[in-house]
Amino acid sequence: MQVWAIANQKGGVGKTTTVVALAGLLAQQDARVLVVDLDPHASLTEYFGHDAESLDKSVYNLFQTPATPVGQLLLPTQEPGITILPASSAMASLERQTAGLTGLGLVVHKAMQSLDKEFDYVLLDSPPVLGITMINALAACELLLMPVQTEFLAIKGLLRMANTLSHLLVSRGQPLHTLVVPTMYDRRTKPSIQSLRTIRKEFGERVSNAVIPHDTQFRNASAAGQVPSRYNHLARGVQAYDLLLTQLLRQRHQIPIWEVTSPAK
Repeated sequence: MQVWAIANQKGGVGKTTTVVALAGLLAQQDARVLVVDLDPHASLTEYFGHDAESLDKSVYNLFQTPATPVGQLLLPTQEPGITILPASSAMASLERQTAGLTGLGLVVHKAMQSLDKEFDYVLLDSPPVLGITMINALAACELLLMPVQTEFLAIKGLLRMANTLSHLLVSRGQPLHTLVVPTMYDRRTKPSIQSLRTIRKEFGERVSNAVIPHDTQFRNASAAGQVPSRYNHLARGVQAYDLLLTQLLRQRHQIPIWEVTSPAK
C-alpha cells in the first residue's frame, strides 16, 4: 500500500481536486483507493456525497480515541473502487482540544498500517494550516504532492510550506519523496506564465512534468458528483492529471527526495 499526502499551507490551490482526480484515475485502473479527509472544511467528504454536519463517525474519532478500529469509520462513495475516511464538523475543534497534548503525531500513520492489506493507495487531503492533522499527514506518507496555483501569492505560500517541510522532516527523521504540482495554469495570461517560470526556477526538478490547467470541467464534475475522469475523460485537466499519475507510477523512485538537511530555497 502506498500513502500519498497532498498538502500546502495555502488554501485554494487545488489540493482536494488533486485528490479526487488522482483517486478517480487510480480506481479506473482497478486499484483499491482510500481517500482520507483531514480538513475541517470537509470538502472531500462533501464531494463524495456525505454530509459532514450529520456524521457521527469520522477521522475525528481517531484523534479522540486512537484505539478506535479505523475500519468502523470508513464509508463507501458513489465511485467504484474508492472508499473514504471522512471528516466531520467536529474536526473544527480538534486543534483546540489537542493543544498541549503529546503522542498524537502518528495517529494516522498507525491507522493506515492497519489497512495495509485492504487498499492499494491512500490519498491524504491535508488542511491548509500547520497543525496536528498536517503533521499526521506528513508523518504517514511516503510521497508528498504540493499543489501550487500559478500566481504570485500562491508561490509565497509554497515557499513557506517548503520551510515548514524542512523543519518537520527533522522530527520525521527520514527523507520524503516530494513533488510540486503547478495548478490552475492559464497559458493566455502573462502572470500565470511568469509564475510557472518562477516555480520551475525555485524548485527545479522537484516540479512535476504535468502542469494542471485552469479547467471549468473540474467544477462541472463536482456539481455532477463524479470524479473528473468519469465526467469527461477528454478534458484538458483530466489529461494533465493522467500525465501526473503516469509520472508518479512509472518514475516513483526518480521523484526527488526532500532530504532532512535540505534547506528550503
